[in-house]
Amino acid sequence: MSAPPTLPQSTNTAAAGAASQPPIATPAFRSFISRLSSSLRQGFSQRRPWTELADRSSFSKPESLTEAYSRIRKNFNYFRVNYVTLIVFALAVSLITHPFSLLVLLGLLASWCFLYLFRPADQPVILYGRTFNDKETLGLLTALTIFVVFLTSVGSLLISASMVGLAIVCAHGAFRMPWCCIMVTWGKNRNVPDSFLTCELHRV
Repeated sequence: MSAPPTLPQSTNTAAAGAASQPPIATPAFRSFISRLSSSLRQGFSQRRPWTELADRSSFSKPESLTEAYSRIRKNFNYFRVNYVTLIVFALAVSLITHPFSLLVLLGLLASWCFLYLFRPADQPVILYGRTFNDKETLGLLTALTIFVVFLTSVGSLLISASMVGLAIVCAHGAFRMPWCCIMVTWGKNRNVPDSFLTCELHRV
């Protein structure tokens, strides 16, 4: 007796491979990383030299609060990228010295990336056997973010670190003479025409 014919069995290799593919590896994520890196490179290309930021000969005490505010405003326009870098550095140091808060924030960021921002539209979120649509996922992530930022020590840590960085920026901006004032002093010492100085001052 001949053996019965063997029925072909379909394999779900392709489906399994697609299911095992990390949801973060999507064109949207790669496009986001590309735009982010391009924006960072463009931003850092506009920063001023750190030696200019720390030039001790440019520091002087402001004569009034009005002058201090004017200096802060002008110096922020001039050292914008450097000041933002200082604030980010203060946040980074604060988080590194508090590893639990750093892990919580990384977990929150990963939740947003994997579950909402870069999740393919044809892959619903399934937790404990329940399927969540986009609105429910957004609501859960928003509630989780509010809880982490406002109801734990992470929020106070971020606020305090931001305030420290902002205080450093304001102190530097208030005591450093703006670039326009330095240029005026330089021009008067070298008999530069006032018309040229006025034209350059309007660029600040």
